[in-house]
Amino acid sequence: MFLLSEPSDSVVATFISGQRAQSLTYSEVGATNGNPPSNFTIDHNRIQLGTGGDTYYRAIEALKGWHQFDLGWVSIVPENVPLELGATVAVKAHAFGSWSLNAARIVYLINEERRFGFAYGTLPDHVECGEERFTIEWNENDTVWYDILAFSKPRHPLVRLSFPLGRMLQKRFARGSMARMFDEVRKSIR
Repeated sequence: MFLLSEPSDSVVATFISGQRAQSLTYSEVGATNGNPPSNFTIDHNRIQLGTGGDTYYRAIEALKGWHQFDLGWVSIVPENVPLELGATVAVKAHAFGSWSLNAARIVYLINEERRFGFAYGTLPDHVECGEERFTIEWNENDTVWYDILAFSKPRHPLVRLSFPLGRMLQKRFARGSMARMFDEVRKSIR
């Protein structure tokens, strides 16, 4: 959904309510937890956040709070949606003088001893089609990593026509998300 002004809370609530019962827009549900499909654009980005248990648990809390989306030009609405299977959210973005809402649903959760995260998949009112996974990993060498793996392809006609701009925004999001998580973990260590 493209808008000329920032969507109000009531517009967001109506938008999400209309997406809750909708089906995902792709058949490869859960593929970010294995092998992403080759007929999509695949993006894999990761950053070391630090070392040790304190870093790992701080990063988990940041992920639970959706801080990886607190980028100024992108956010998750509504705020504070718990990470639960089936939870529906919207990615609110402001770019090129317009606003957009893009519906997504959490399709799986990861809660292992040294790996935590989730993935969401696109719903009909999303400009892309695909899935994105966000994980925090605490490796055996004590390093802690924030990892983003996504597969996508343009769904909305405007995004298909402006594919390079869409890719630019995806890359901007990945860079910003990694920097935000790094800063969030560092901030809580001080």
